[in-house]
Amino acid sequence: MRLARVFAVLVIVGVGAAAFRLSFATLRDLAKLAHIPASDAWLFPLIIDGTIVQATAGALVLAKSAERKFFTWVLVVGALVSVAGNSIHAVAAGKELPAWLCAIVAAIAPISLLVDTHGLAVLFRASQSNPVPAPAPAVAEAEEDAPTAVEEFEEPAAPEPSASVVPAAPVIPVAQPIPVSRPVQPPLLPVSVPIGS
Repeated sequence: MRLARVFAVLVIVGVGAAAFRLSFATLRDLAKLAHIPASDAWLFPLIIDGTIVQATAGALVLAKSAERKFFTWVLVVGALVSVAGNSIHAVAAGKELPAWLCAIVAAIAPISLLVDTHGLAVLFRASQSNPVPAPAPAVAEAEEDAPTAVEEFEEPAAPEPSASVVPAAPVIPVAQPIPVSRPVQPPLLPVSVPIGS
């Protein structure tokens, strides 16, 4: 079983490297066909594949979180963009892309930046909302392990009520409020005074 797992990992690594290399070359050529300068065209596949890698990592890290749905959607959309880009490159066959398609290719970089930045914020927020539980105090464990001796003792008898009567405190009348010699004036409102002539 272990040998089969090692073989499967090696196959996946080999297929992944070959697929990345072919997709990289194809998306780089697509960027050139969309009028992205040749010196910067290599960034286009990195943007698409980088977004896919971040979405995959986010989906794995947040496997038990509701935030995983965002990364799953980004992963699906990123994969569709990559597949569509590879397909468009094949159909274009080295010809210049139409203007509307060049605009879509040009829009992918800033959209990926927004999505990746939001993904980073989601990961930070998820790490702050899942605090690490504090370890239980060692004293509690020691108390559980130590044997406890139970002593038997007789409970004290409840005191019997005494028959003596406590006299009530004398009632003191409440003093009447002191009358005010002049009425309270309501606050004055500010008066507007014209300034100048």
